[in-house]
Amino acid sequence: MKKILLLCLVLMTSTVFASGGGSSSKPLAGSYPIVLSHGLFGWGDSDPAGLIGIVRYWGGMDDYLRSQGAAVYAPTKTATQSNEYRAGELKTKINLWMAANGYSKVNIIGHSQGGLDSRYMIANLGMASKVRIYTSLCSPHRGSPVADLVNVIIPDWLKPSVNIVLGALVKLVWGGSNQNAVAALKSLTTEGMASFNSYTPNASTVKYYSYGSHMTWADPIQHPLMFILHPIMAIGGMMKGLGADNDGLVNIASAKWGTWKGEPSYAFWVSGVDHLEASNTLYSGQTWFDVQGFFLKMASNAKANQ
Repeated sequence: MKKILLLCLVLMTSTVFASGGGSSSKPLAGSYPIVLSHGLFGWGDSDPAGLIGIVRYWGGMDDYLRSQGAAVYAPTKTATQSNEYRAGELKTKINLWMAANGYSKVNIIGHSQGGLDSRYMIANLGMASKVRIYTSLCSPHRGSPVADLVNVIIPDWLKPSVNIVLGALVKLVWGGSNQNAVAALKSLTTEGMASFNSYTPNASTVKYYSYGSHMTWADPIQHPLMFILHPIMAIGGMMKGLGADNDGLVNIASAKWGTWKGEPSYAFWVSGVDHLEASNTLYSGQTWFDVQGFFLKMASNAKANQ
């Protein structure tokens, strides 16, 4: 009887460890170190800056991946800047981190604009030899109709003033001295991304993968920050040839780059996964889907192909 009880206890414990998509066996052991590259208005959890640093951009996913056996770095870049500017910051921080720890290569997971600055860094800043696997998550590789709309609504003569006001606010909350919301906006338009893609080719030595997500409908309960943008993105996406499916900020067709690996799974009662939930920003995703399992899937794919 004691042996039976002991066996039941072991099985129960194993089940607990297996929940959330991970396990106690360190499935990411042997993976190249992982760099998490945040998006627009984002911040890093490894070196947070400004008032916003008191909360977690990655919603604990950096710590979760570490618990599964990977070394993880989630650096902070300027919250509002062009893809090219942020790429330079990312290069500097990655090189310092690699040198300090003796790493030769890394795998990158970039969310939203973080996938774009990472791609530019690899293609144009001499980092192709240091990155093995590139993974983008909900990145607007072909631009965002919301960026197009905002770019049209704000007249050119007013943009400098808007940039000053918004820049002061962003500096207060995010910190940093070189905020440039107008440059960030232009980087994310469909026109801006068409130009960007023309001079940002894939590196032959790097493997490229992409993931995305979409909302099934504009649900104000699950998606309080994205439900208003969802129909705008759907209409704009169809007008731009990107289709209606979107996560509130990025159309599925725009999120595809390299080898498309799909979207996270969720229960039938969940109204999809929006742009912030996909990265578990501010812990917004874990209530609605297995975000740990999703991040483990991305990291495991990188390890298997490195």
